[in-house]
Amino acid sequence: MMKPVPRVSVVITVTSVFCLLVMFQFHISNLSEKNLQIIHQVNNFFISIASSSHYQTINLARFANESDGSRAKHPQEEDTCAGRYIYMHNIPSIFNDDIIKDCKTLIKWFTMCPFMVNSGLGPQVSESDNETSRVLTSKTGSWYATNQFLLAVIFREKMKHYECLTNDSSLASAFYVPYYAGFDVSRHLWGYNTTVRDELGIKLAKWLRERPEWRKMNGRDHFFVTGRIGGDFRRLADDDSDWGSKLMLLPEFANMTMLSIENTAWTNEFAVPYPTYFHPKSLYEVMRWQMKVKSVKRKYLFSFVGAPRPNMDGSIRGEIIKQCLASRGRCKFLDCNKSGQDCDNPVKVMEVFQSSVFCLQPRGDSYTRRSIFDSILAGCIPVFFHPGSGYNQYKWYFPKDYTKYSVYIPEKGMRNGTVSLRNFLSRIDWGSIIRMRKEVVEIIPKIIYSKPGLVGPEKIEDAFEIAVDRVIERLAMVKRMMEEGKDLQSEYSQTRDLTKLE
Repeated sequence: MMKPVPRVSVVITVTSVFCLLVMFQFHISNLSEKNLQIIHQVNNFFISIASSSHYQTINLARFANESDGSRAKHPQEEDTCAGRYIYMHNIPSIFNDDIIKDCKTLIKWFTMCPFMVNSGLGPQVSESDNETSRVLTSKTGSWYATNQFLLAVIFREKMKHYECLTNDSSLASAFYVPYYAGFDVSRHLWGYNTTVRDELGIKLAKWLRERPEWRKMNGRDHFFVTGRIGGDFRRLADDDSDWGSKLMLLPEFANMTMLSIENTAWTNEFAVPYPTYFHPKSLYEVMRWQMKVKSVKRKYLFSFVGAPRPNMDGSIRGEIIKQCLASRGRCKFLDCNKSGQDCDNPVKVMEVFQSSVFCLQPRGDSYTRRSIFDSILAGCIPVFFHPGSGYNQYKWYFPKDYTKYSVYIPEKGMRNGTVSLRNFLSRIDWGSIIRMRKEVVEIIPKIIYSKPGLVGPEKIEDAFEIAVDRVIERLAMVKRMMEEGKDLQSEYSQTRDLTKLE
């Protein structure tokens, strides 16, 4: 009688326990970068052993079955994509690729052409000089001068490599529409009438309406991503002087779920992070960066990277800049109104945030700003002045308890001059700062977009992965509500109060 084949579960169990013990030691101690690299190599080594043992065991089992004269019967493998399949519509190129071909016209004030390279990540940052390698992690090839409006392009490239992408629409739990709505509207914001601004969206709505996939749920299982704020797509009047398009007021798009860098109050919009400059290729790179920003010395109490808004009613930026300049060296101000300040330079921006304990994030042209995510990436504790700037926006990404990772100072105190930023922030004890920074550092993997094409055991649960998972969860809930005959108004037509601090 042939001896039973040893079960691979023993090998895998021992390996898993060992890896967990090693990783536990990493979390409870402040290891050096060299030790982190050893952990990374050890993990890969044991994973390869487990995989090899598994392969050998399967072959032995097959040989045993065949020697008994019986045909090997393999249990059906579990479908890890069940309930997670996404179908990406192959929409005509006029709705995406053709829009960005004429990249000089996408934004009136500057050309977007330099930022279109590397699948929308932008030009790669050279890490050859000493200053760059000091500020960024050296020789990783994962830093890019990414423009804040490129999210739709980056998301589409990421989706092309999504592990559960399917060509069989009958398997899909969600349907992705790769429409570059942000660039479609931005090229027509100045000097064009509302008819031109709305034209392409209306055509796409008709195209979708005629697809068999659409009829299944009238588009309620569809979603799309835009690289601009949600307010750009909710123009209320057909007046050429009014801002934006009426895309989200079209019946078809009103049934869809929109992901944008900032949502409005409507319940079928969800905010996802602005793209940052860091697009790592591995989990090891993320961990390495987290270690760096956790231990870096910070010589400034607080900082502000931005420009004043003198013509905007109620703006507190002027007061923030005034207090920063009068702080006697406790605050660093990078004036984005001055030429040569390089506020689009990843090294310059990250250097300011890395050297600061707190990073001020007042409202700008809208509630949110890309700087929020650049500062978190640098391990800097964000200071918000309005609930709509972060707390009521990025609920998929930030802890519900905002005191864990940020500081809140109501705008009113800044406007009436009753709050001194220097005094307020100086009174926060060091223990609280350490706890908040730890939380900020843990947020980092959630708010970055890793380089497109990464799959496998080291996949990073980044902003893309989180968005996809939450969209699938939402659409599954909507489907259940439809099957049960429930009113869907709460999921599409209701509004939220972005000004309320919950």
